[in-house]
Order: sequence, then C-alpha cells, then structure tokens
Amino acid sequence: MARDTIEEGAGDTYTDVVDELREFADRLAVSGGDVARRMSREIAPGGLGARSKSSVTDPVTVIDTAVEEHLRARVAGARPGDRVLGEEGGEHATAGTSSSLSSSSPPSESPGRVRWIIDPVDGTVNLLYGIPFTAVSVAAEIDGVVVAGAVHNIVTRETWTAGLGRGATLRGVDGAVTDLAASSCGTLSLALVGTGFAYDSGVRAEQGRVVAELLPRIRDIRRCGSAALDLCMLATGRIDAYYERCLKPWDHAAGALVAAEAGAIVVVSTDDGVPTTAAAPGVAREFLDALIALGGYPDPGGPPRLSS
Repeated sequence: MARDTIEEGAGDTYTDVVDELREFADRLAVSGGDVARRMSREIAPGGLGARSKSSVTDPVTVIDTAVEEHLRARVAGARPGDRVLGEEGGEHATAGTSSSLSSSSPPSESPGRVRWIIDPVDGTVNLLYGIPFTAVSVAAEIDGVVVAGAVHNIVTRETWTAGLGRGATLRGVDGAVTDLAASSCGTLSLALVGTGFAYDSGVRAEQGRVVAELLPRIRDIRRCGSAALDLCMLATGRIDAYYERCLKPWDHAAGALVAAEAGAIVVVSTDDGVPTTAAAPGVAREFLDALIALGGYPDPGGPPRLSS
C-alpha cells in the first residue's frame, strides 16, 4: 500500500499527502474542463478535427490533445519530476527534480513516486455529438495504488473527488459539496446497471449478447459513454452497478477510487477479456454471479475476491 512507503510520521504524513494530491487533482480536472469548454465555444460545429484512434469509431479530437498538453504542463510546473500517463501522449516523466515521497533511491526506483493518470476527455464521442456526458479525469498513483482522483463533467461542471481512506464527495456547479455513498439497493432485479461497449466490432457483438441476457434480470441498462462518469454515478447512487470490458487505466483510475470511497465494491481489471465491475454492496455478489453465469466474466472457476 502507498501508506507503507512513507517511513516517518506515517499517519499524519500519509493523510496530508493524500489530501494534497486530491486537491491538486481537483484543480487539474477543473482547469482541463475550462480548456475544453473554451475550445468548444471557439471551434465551429464540425470543426473539432476528429481522427480515428483504435478504430474508425474511436475518435480523438483537437480538444483531447490540447487538454492533455495543458494538464501535462500544469503538472510539470507544480510538481516537476512526477510521471504522467495520458491517454493521448503515453507515459513520460516531467522535467525537474523528482517529487517522490522518498528521495533515498534513484528517481526511476524511488518508492513513493507519484504518477498522474489522465484522460483529457472521457466521452469524446459525446463531446462530438453535443451530449452532456463527457469529463476530464485525473488520478494520482503512488507505487501502483491510486490514492487521489477527480472527475469533472465538462458540460454540467459537477466535480467528484476522492482520497484513499478519506471518502468521496460531489461538488455541484453552485459550489455545494455532498459526501457520497453508494445506493442501498439490495436486489439485482431492482438494480439500474451502467455499461459501455468496446470499439472493436467483434467484441461489441459479444457484449451485446451478454447485455441482452442480463436485461431480464435487472431493472434496466444505461449506456452513457464515459466510464469515469459511470463510476461516479455509481458513487452518487444514480446507478446501482456497472461493468465494462477493455478499459484502460485512464478510463477508470479516478472514477474507481471515487466509487470505492463511496462504499461500492469495485474490482478493476487489466485484462481486456475481463470486465471492470463495481456495484452497491447489497447487490455486488449477485451482480457478479449473474455476469459469470451469462459468460460476461470469462473465468467462472475463479471469480475475483470482492473487497471495498
């Protein structure tokens, strides 16, 4: 755990570091949203300059790249030496002295080194179509553990933040802050479930089969187009469960922490064949069992250990 990398004053120091990183993630996500909104106003409809990425249905726009460049510059200016993993630009260290929590090891091996995981626009297709479900997602990771994160809806200006062991909150456009808790749903048949679909047509076909068979077992499905916001909706009680295959770290890093800190049961997957799952505690086991039974989870002999 990241807590173990801080040798002196572990309790207070750990809390201070998490709070600091959470606050900075919040500022980063909001500033990225400011850039995205400004560019959206300045660029005429149809002028976003979309090009395909992994497939013809997976676009990246000039806003994606501009927001990521802005966020990388903000990190470099405030925290030189931190690493940044971004969806568009890959992983690089910022210039300057390492700002790892321990300076006794070489920068490449220092325990406590901070890595920022950034999705400049999660929900790019929604942005292209003017659908108000698109976000900037920023997470801070220490030694492989996400310890702070923020997700900012570019259109509604709602901002979710979380710190490991520090809970999760939602700040509305009016500035009001609400502590978050996952829903109290206790029956899968009453659960509203969020999901998403891969860009690969073959994977989408299989996902379509699973969701069609899942539908009769639940209240309904929502497919909103942003994994980060789906996970935040789960944290806010707006949906009761969520699953999706083929997610990358930038898709779920911040949102998964928000959901977990709101009390949801979250199992993050690094395997494209295995969905990342998250659910309110009352339906988590039943939900995962349903996915396994329907072939939506490919390893029925070894379902994941559930932990909050």
